[in-house]
Amino acid sequence: MKKLAVVGAGSMAEALISGIIESRLITGDNIWVTNKGNEEKLQFMQKTYGVQATYNLEEIFKGAEAVILAIKPKDAADAITLIKPYLKTDVLIISVLAGVSIESIELLAERKLPVVRAMPNTSAAVGKSASALSVNERVTTKQMELVKEIFETVGMAAFVEEKQLDAVTGLSGSGPAYIYYLAEAMEKSAEEIGLEKEMAKEFIIQTLIGAAEMLAKSAKEPQQLRKEVTSPGGTTEAGVKVLEENGVQKAFIECIKQATAQSKRLGHSFSSTVKT
Repeated sequence: MKKLAVVGAGSMAEALISGIIESRLITGDNIWVTNKGNEEKLQFMQKTYGVQATYNLEEIFKGAEAVILAIKPKDAADAITLIKPYLKTDVLIISVLAGVSIESIELLAERKLPVVRAMPNTSAAVGKSASALSVNERVTTKQMELVKEIFETVGMAAFVEEKQLDAVTGLSGSGPAYIYYLAEAMEKSAEEIGLEKEMAKEFIIQTLIGAAEMLAKSAKEPQQLRKEVTSPGGTTEAGVKVLEENGVQKAFIECIKQATAQSKRLGHSFSSTVKT
């Protein structure tokens, strides 16, 4: 790619830029970054990653083959309205704006564009994101391959239908928070049963990593793996019994359903605003 423009310089933009440069997919001098007005952050990005940073929109978008929209969803309308004079109909739009549909992006840009919606998660910062990608009919096969390469620099990436993105948001987009919540509970329990905090943290982290690796490498279903650890009358059985009595699995299921429903509500709300 000759030139990539990035609108936004927050944590997700930084994670993507870092992954792209580290994998040598695109060099820093071919990545141009701008944001709403945090010049200090732009200078940091320029110094850290060797990217080009400016508020000159004509300079940023001239010759750009793709544009990553990585601003906050609440700023999407203003940002797209501001940059729309510079968006040519063949430039690829890559959006990581949660709840902002492809249709809304085209309505705000006032033109038909090749658009990819992406739903990564915050684990992109350590190269372990689970990213779902959805495209419209104007995205070419070559552009799809490029987008997949971009998001694979920060983890795994897979294409889904746009209507599935709310479910992905509820499951893996918000997913890291659920695991952190579990880790919080494990830390609190460790304190109550008399384990030193730093030691407990090491055990908790390695336990989560080990369980994730087992899920990734074993052909067995999670239920089977759990049963193999749960000996009759043993310690694991005693612990799992308490989880079942307190409806923990049911709570997790409801948690993901509610996150999915909220993603749908936010999307509908934004779409309604754009159409009016």
